[in-house]
Amino acid sequence: MNLREFAKALNGDGVEGELIKTMLYSLITSFILLGAFYYLKLKKIDNFIPDYGFYLVFAALSYALLVPTIRQVRAYKQFSCMSGMMIGMTAGMMAGFLAGFYAGATNGMFVGGIFGMGAGILLGVWLGSCCGVMGFMEGMMAGFMGGLMGAMTSVMMLNDNVKIATVIMFIVTSIILISLNYMIYLETRENERQRKEEHLITLIITFILTLATTWLMVFGPRSALFG
Repeated sequence: MNLREFAKALNGDGVEGELIKTMLYSLITSFILLGAFYYLKLKKIDNFIPDYGFYLVFAALSYALLVPTIRQVRAYKQFSCMSGMMIGMTAGMMAGFLAGFYAGATNGMFVGGIFGMGAGILLGVWLGSCCGVMGFMEGMMAGFMGGLMGAMTSVMMLNDNVKIATVIMFIVTSIILISLNYMIYLETRENERQRKEEHLITLIITFILTLATTWLMVFGPRSALFG
């Protein structure tokens, strides 16, 4: 019954009704940026599409799933301790793992791990802080571990169907992130919205994540595995 209510809420006028729109705005921003970047610079790089295109597309899709959670959490501002810890842990782990996985597949364990840790810790701490210091700590720990694990996983699978693994990882993490949206809905459906904002922050976060990922993959340092 709650799932049906959540599905209705996604088509409503509340916070959850903005999640799909936020996802679409994020995707459009990423693809416009990637298209412009490709036209201006990236098309001159040998083997850009086979070497980087696949991972950049999945990175854009992943960020489009992460950004709606940011909007949902910011709309309600404050959560109980247990919910905030879950938000910080899930956001930090998923952001760190995905960013680390994609960067690790093109640049190696060190660069992928550092990038994944940075993205995971920043997002985990930001969202986890909605419940205070425990959410802060949970977000930092999850981002730290997720970034390293994502990069390690992709590097270990470089010669063993890493692109198929990318699709599988994306499907699993998508289910986890959508489940987090559902959990937040259950926790807040009787609460009043605390903050209403335009989609500017969605565009800014997506722009920064996509630009940083693209630059790092193409122009950043890489391990000896990649020549």
